[in-house]
Amino acid sequence: MKKNFLVLGLGRFGGTLSTTLCQLGHEVVAVDVNAARVEMVKDLVTHAIQANITDERAVAQLGVRNFDCVAVCTGDDIRTSVLAVVMCKEYGAKYLICKASDPLHEKLLYKTGADKVFQPEREGAARLAHSLVSPSVLDFIELSDTYSISDVRLPKSWAGKSLAEMNVRVKYGFSVIALRRNGQIIITIDPFAPLLQDDELVIIGTNKDLSRIDTIK
Repeated sequence: MKKNFLVLGLGRFGGTLSTTLCQLGHEVVAVDVNAARVEMVKDLVTHAIQANITDERAVAQLGVRNFDCVAVCTGDDIRTSVLAVVMCKEYGAKYLICKASDPLHEKLLYKTGADKVFQPEREGAARLAHSLVSPSVLDFIELSDTYSISDVRLPKSWAGKSLAEMNVRVKYGFSVIALRRNGQIIITIDPFAPLLQDDELVIIGTNKDLSRIDTIK
């Protein structure tokens, strides 16, 4: 399902988050006070807007309540990010995620209303983008601009079936390279053994093919 995102702050992290979400097929409104940053992403996102996110009138005009998710990616400026969080919550943000520079900053953002706080050292922008739009994805590693590895929940309809029975690579385009069961990694997978409901799959393929996992019920 296509989602709507509002990204506030277009530094390296916010810019990557914005463009990755758009590449994944979602609508993104990207905002920054810096005209040069807005110019850099304007052709890569749905809409790019120059605005000061510490200005309450500017935030009010963005219509934050209309987005599925608002991401505050304002770097190390604690004051700016806290103000943005407070105003976005006041104007009805449904789900608010924020970038923090350190653990103290993280605590402040949670206390002021953030639903999820991430630190760039722990979580890359591309990984975050995939986790936001794909509920099946547990972890995500980019190998290149085209190929990635993803750790995903087993689709419910696959429980009790084998990989050979479902012909996964031919039907879906990605390959299952490992299986996580009861906290243990299984590298040599019996293609004829039935999968269990709580299994997690480690899959590799193009980003386009990996995104198909969410279409499997």
